[in-house]
Parts: sequence; C-alpha cells; structure tokens
Amino acid sequence: MSAQAETPFPPGALEREAETADTRRRWLLSLPAIAIIVCAAAGPLLVMVIYSFLTPGDYGNVKWEFSLEGWMNTIVQRDIFDDTLIWADAHLSIFWRSFSLSLITTILTLIIGVPTAWFVATQPPGRREFWLFLVTVPFWTNLLVRTIAIQELIRSEGVINLVLLKIGIIDEPLQMMFTDFAIGFGMTYVYLPLMVLPVYAAVDKLDFRLVEAAHDLYASRWTAFRRVILPLIKPGIIAGSILVFVPCLGAYVTPRVLGGGKNLMFGNLIELQFGAGRNWPLGAALSLMLMAAVMVALIFYVRITSREKADG
Repeated sequence: MSAQAETPFPPGALEREAETADTRRRWLLSLPAIAIIVCAAAGPLLVMVIYSFLTPGDYGNVKWEFSLEGWMNTIVQRDIFDDTLIWADAHLSIFWRSFSLSLITTILTLIIGVPTAWFVATQPPGRREFWLFLVTVPFWTNLLVRTIAIQELIRSEGVINLVLLKIGIIDEPLQMMFTDFAIGFGMTYVYLPLMVLPVYAAVDKLDFRLVEAAHDLYASRWTAFRRVILPLIKPGIIAGSILVFVPCLGAYVTPRVLGGGKNLMFGNLIELQFGAGRNWPLGAALSLMLMAAVMVALIFYVRITSREKADG
C-alpha cells in the first residue's frame, strides 16, 4: 500500500479546513458590526429609496402610491397654470451654488492648507506636536459655535469691518453676511483642518533627500516643487480635497447661519422639503442624488489612489 493511501487526509486538506474555520470565525466576529451597519445605514437608505418613488402626502409624510414625481421634480416642475413641464430653475441654481461653493472652498483650503502642512511637517519634532495641536483645536468646539464665531467676524459691526473702518480703507461697513462670500468664508474655516491633516501626513513621509538631489541638479524651488514634491504628496492632496469637497456638498449648519436662509445649498434644500415644503419624496430623491454625487467623488479618489499604487 502506498504512503499516499495511508494518509487520512489528502495534501492541503488541513490547511484548507483551517482557512475555512478562520474565515467562519471572522464572519461571526463581524456580525455585530454588520448588523449595526444594516440597521443604522442600509435601513434608512432603503427607506429613502422607497419614499422617493411614492406620492407626497397632503401634510407631509407619503401616500403609498407609486409615482416618479419626486425624481422628476429634482430637475423639472409643472407649471401652475397649464401643467406643462418647465425647468426647476430654483433647484438647478441651488445645485450650481452648492457645487461651485464646494469647489471654491476646496481650492481655498488647498491654497492655505498645503503651505500650512509643509510648515508643520518641517518643524522640529518637539514643536511639530504643538502645531498639530493648534490645527486640531477647532474640532474640540461644536460646529455651530465655530460658525457663530465667523459671524462675529464678518457682520456689519464685526471685527473685519471695524478694522477696515479704523484704518480708513472703507467709509461704510461692507455687507458680507448672508452672501455666498460668507458661506464660502465660513466653510473654508470649518473644513481647513480636513485638508491640512492628510497633506501633513503625506509631507511627513516625504524623503527630503530627493528635494536636496533636485537642488544639486540646479533645479529651482518651483521646479523642485512641481517635479519632485507635488507628485509625492499628491495622494494627500487628493485625500484632503475629497474630505473637504464631500461634506461641503451636504453642508447645512454653516450655509443656514451665514446664508440667513436666503442662499440655500443642497443640504438646506433637502431639509426644506422634509420641513416646510412637506414633499418627502422630493427630499428623498434629492438625498439620493447627493449620495450619488458623493459616491462619484469617492470612486474618483479610489481610482486615482489605485493608479498611484499600480505605478509604484
């Protein structure tokens, strides 16, 4: 009788059985987290999907009648006189305002955040923790409190107007409150740390010997930054841009306080439909559209980072 026939298990059977048991054990340990995700995330999302295909109720809520009006009203609306479909100009302008202000905020935080992250990362280790502490201090304060602090800076009797009046640059206070400028200014302040921290992490891992080598090869500072530093810290810049752009799209508190309810953004429009508008299917459809925009941004980030890893 051969040795293979005397073996009680075929070759590799014990390893496969151990791997199967390990996989089963990991799934069992993950069940509580999966249950929480299903109940806290997938459940409400499923409710929004269902509501978006129903008929709005007379006083809020929904009627359990299938309808595509919620999705149609995101882009078009019916004329109150002849019931024809026309473009929903108000919704489209809010879409454009949300996208443009989010993009502008991302660019501003990038312009301010990259030099800030570079400054922090190039400090001695003893000072670096102190500067990182200052960057993260705003996270210790409630978002509403930080937004009201911005309001005290830019209102007609605020610090900025008082300083400009005192040094004679302006003759009367500038109207900055309840404008797109106020919203952009506030969101730049609120989300700036989300840009600084990922870029700092990328700069902190940068091999500065490569920068020295570029200077030894007679590269100017701008050339060294463009050809050496920027490609190496690009993953941090992309991550910071996503972390800023995505919450800006759905921002609610800052546009509500600094915009005064006049300059609505996507989050305010969704809240309006579930509140005063009493059109829950439209609010659900708008929420899903916002989620789709966020998913597109995240897919773009994943593809960029995957390409970076594939290129080494």
